[in-house]
Amino acid sequence: MTPSGLTRVRGIRCGHFTDTRRPTGCTVVLAVDGAVGGVDVRGAAPGTRETELLSPLNTVEQVHAVLLAGGSAFGLDAAGGVMRWLDERGIGAQVGALKVPIVPAAILFDLLAGDSTIRPDAAAGYAACEAASDAPPAEGNLGAGAGAAVGKLFGYVRAMKGGVGSASLTVGDVTVGALVAVNAMGDVIDPANGRVIAGARSANGRALVNTTQVILRGEPLAAVPPGAATTLGVIATDARLTKSQANKLAQMGHDGLARTISPVHTSADGDTLFALATGASDTSIDLTVLGTMAAEVVAVAVLRAVQAAESLPTLPAARDFTSS
Repeated sequence: MTPSGLTRVRGIRCGHFTDTRRPTGCTVVLAVDGAVGGVDVRGAAPGTRETELLSPLNTVEQVHAVLLAGGSAFGLDAAGGVMRWLDERGIGAQVGALKVPIVPAAILFDLLAGDSTIRPDAAAGYAACEAASDAPPAEGNLGAGAGAAVGKLFGYVRAMKGGVGSASLTVGDVTVGALVAVNAMGDVIDPANGRVIAGARSANGRALVNTTQVILRGEPLAAVPPGAATTLGVIATDARLTKSQANKLAQMGHDGLARTISPVHTSADGDTLFALATGASDTSIDLTVLGTMAAEVVAVAVLRAVQAAESLPTLPAARDFTSS
């Protein structure tokens, strides 16, 4: 596993915009030469844009960027800035004499972190594109993960800081990378030992609890608003894939979330993973191998997100706790 993360995949660039007025922002993944796209939505409270066109039943074959944003449904506005940035550079799907940028997007809920009237907008999406490069993506409290939190099933006051993480690996000539913005209702678990590394805290805030175990003991949950969380991610590969295969890759990537977040895909999460295949390696690979790689990099990216996160005044970070 390499720290180069998502941008180790040939043909992929990544950029963050973080709003300095409150913890929120957006993250863009650019594929300016086009990439075959897929998506899999598992959470029950998603906020998305242009996901239906990624179905293998539909016509558009390639996308040019994926946007992940905070700000709940308001944050979908940031995709307009990504479209403007691409349009200015003549990047998009050919439609007659025009080129139309294809920019699927998804948002997460971070409106409890500071002034909720401040949300990512088109200018934020444009700024994320301006910042994009093939350098290793920065991790922690930035971009779409700036206001992210985890462990919210017993209330926001007992939650901890989430964030953005990235990872990649290579098998033969093919690389798979992932970037994940972790904003889960559940805890983040290290699958190597089953320990909670970030999540719900005890009533006095001084220790971590295991949310799944507490639920199974029959203890009541807090009243959780619909859509108050959501973990988002982008999986990218330089292998050649069809749209059907890209959708399957996104689906298999959710195994990485299931290994590291518990409970996951809840009624208050809109968990969404996109998949992009640039084909830059000009190599085909067994989809079982590719999906196994995807699940692994997603899992590592989730762990890196909370390990890189820094505390906010009301949200301690994983580095502030040493045991579950």
